[in-house]
Amino acid sequence: MTRFLTLIMLLAGFSLSTFASKGPAYNAKILLIPLDDRPPCLQFTERMGLIGDAQVITPPFALLGRFTDPGQSDKIIEWVLKQDLKSFDAAILSLDMLAYGGLVGSRVHDVAYDVALKRLAVVDALRKKAPALKLYAQSVVMRLAPTADRKNGAYREKLAEWAEISVGTDTESKTKTAKLEQEIPAEGLADYKMARSRNLRINQLAIDLVNRGVIDYLLLTQDDAKPKGVHIADRETLIAETKRLNLTEKIAIQPGADEVSMLLLARALNKHANYSPKVKAVYSSEKLANTVMPFEDRPLRQTVSFHIKATGSQEVTDERDADVLYYVFASRFEAGRADSFADEIAEKISQKKRVIVADVDPKGDVQGGDTPFTMALEKRHLLPELSGYASWNTAGNTIGTALPQGVVFTLAEAKLLKQPDRASRIWTAQNWFLLHRVLDDYYFHNIIRAKANQFAKQVGRSSTLMSDETTKQVEDYCLKLLQQSFDELTANYEEKRPGSLQQAIQCTKPSALQFKLPWNRTFEAMIDFDIRCSPTKTPDSSRKTRAGR
Repeated sequence: MTRFLTLIMLLAGFSLSTFASKGPAYNAKILLIPLDDRPPCLQFTERMGLIGDAQVITPPFALLGRFTDPGQSDKIIEWVLKQDLKSFDAAILSLDMLAYGGLVGSRVHDVAYDVALKRLAVVDALRKKAPALKLYAQSVVMRLAPTADRKNGAYREKLAEWAEISVGTDTESKTKTAKLEQEIPAEGLADYKMARSRNLRINQLAIDLVNRGVIDYLLLTQDDAKPKGVHIADRETLIAETKRLNLTEKIAIQPGADEVSMLLLARALNKHANYSPKVKAVYSSEKLANTVMPFEDRPLRQTVSFHIKATGSQEVTDERDADVLYYVFASRFEAGRADSFADEIAEKISQKKRVIVADVDPKGDVQGGDTPFTMALEKRHLLPELSGYASWNTAGNTIGTALPQGVVFTLAEAKLLKQPDRASRIWTAQNWFLLHRVLDDYYFHNIIRAKANQFAKQVGRSSTLMSDETTKQVEDYCLKLLQQSFDELTANYEEKRPGSLQQAIQCTKPSALQFKLPWNRTFEAMIDFDIRCSPTKTPDSSRKTRAGR
């Protein structure tokens, strides 16, 4: 408990210290009920908001739960109802946090449907208390596998396999399903089925909230899945209901989970500014663009298109119409493509076009960025020039982080950066986010995490369910390695390209690196550091409204 309280205090400090400012009021104020306390759901969204000069307000950290300890939904609801709701420009709501205490809590049947239903009455209450408040919501379609814990360790993989093949009607599938049902504890299988049934009913309730005009826009997002499985019937039920009610412009059903609050943030800020940037996607491989990525249930191209629309942006096919170009690299196993794709990006940036980069893992190792491609970007000094970048975990995670960052920064360039008092906050946030992505996505996940896993096994028993003592040892070990990477990255980052837009920006040397493993596992890290940037002159006006003009 002591370590947990220390972590809470550290996290609270992370939220404000780097971006303290005496400038004008923020351009927007957003209420966020996150999916859980993990960095992608909370830290990333808060920091991305600052790129759009938006203050993101969240419930007290201690209420958000931690891993298998669910968030305190009832206390979060009490907190929400005490806020001055009319002071917010928009609210982003995770219905899973409000109903079950977060994503992990949604995968078990610890909360009955009636309890979840009662809790979600808060959404109606928000609409009544603040009729003009824009409400954006996420409701997750349950994934195939339950969360790994000490209780289900012996049968979790079998349960995931059952969820994938039990829908099969051929003899082989039926035989295998029957065998699995004998091997999986009856209690575990029953809990899974009840949670799945309850969640579908809550997904349908979310649709009804949109239909009644309570929620303005809803993302029903499919958590980690495959092209086949029990989730398909749930998804098709939701699609049919959305179409029947003619709500396809207000409800999107697409892959995703952890990154969704960032997509909704970009949408909220675009709507607040009455802005809808045009995005053209460029793929490193047309074949891979039409391939279903690991942990997804539809082709990469469709996932990208869904995410673009979710941010309130418009997808275009002609580069001349685009405000920003979205380069999607999925060619890790195509020799030479990393360098040639980086060259293409460098050429566009030299033409002063906005570029977002997503480095997608087509194999499913869920480590981080591709080494040849990351080194190609660093060698060409392209990282400071990007409008958005990500390379972590699944394709949906990567796409849904890089894209909204780039969209929000495009909005900032179009609407906000000409205001000097806001420019320092925006440039600080943008450079922090770019550095953080490379440090976290590539250096930690692709290089350090594997070493940390081995070290964890030496000092403990596991890298996925560590004790507090083991976690502290692993954190210290990782921080030492990460500091070396941090020094290397920041030195390279400061070497600006000739003609760089960021020549008009002066940043302090990044410092005060911090590192934590908030869920006592190496799968996600809480990384922070200090950096401050400010414009040295009026931003380069040669970057046109359309990236291709």
